[in-house]
Amino acid sequence: MKNYLKIEFPALSENETFARGAVAAFCLRLNPSLDELSDVKTAVSEAVTNCIVHAYAGKEGSIRIECEAEGDTLHIEISDSGRGIEDVARAVEPFFTTLADEERSGMGFTIMQTFMTTFKVESAAGKGTTVTMTKRFGAALAEGKGGLADAQ
Repeated sequence: MKNYLKIEFPALSENETFARGAVAAFCLRLNPSLDELSDVKTAVSEAVTNCIVHAYAGKEGSIRIECEAEGDTLHIEISDSGRGIEDVARAVEPFFTTLADEERSGMGFTIMQTFMTTFKVESAAGKGTTVTMTKRFGAALAEGKGGLADAQ
């Protein structure tokens, strides 16, 4: 049986810390290095923040996270039922933002893509967005560095 996690919570900024902590705790059994764990936490933070800031823009809504651990890989799906993205190809370009006046950098998707092994965005205007990411653990072990379980 594959191990999995499903959580849903209100799109409130104070829940971003909870989301990154929950996913980080879930993936600990995969023995990530500190760098790999940091990558996952950062990518989850970016995805959840996008839901809060862009999908709902201060309105009520919920964010769903589903994770599955399979072998040495963590699969993450983060979704909302918010405004959606009209042009996904443009939205994933570095520095693109619809909120430049709020000092947003437009680097959220770029960060997710850089820190994770795979990354995909699916969206429909008015229906919501789903970000699917995977992180394959073990690169640090291949380089002779131990994972978190080895540090104890």
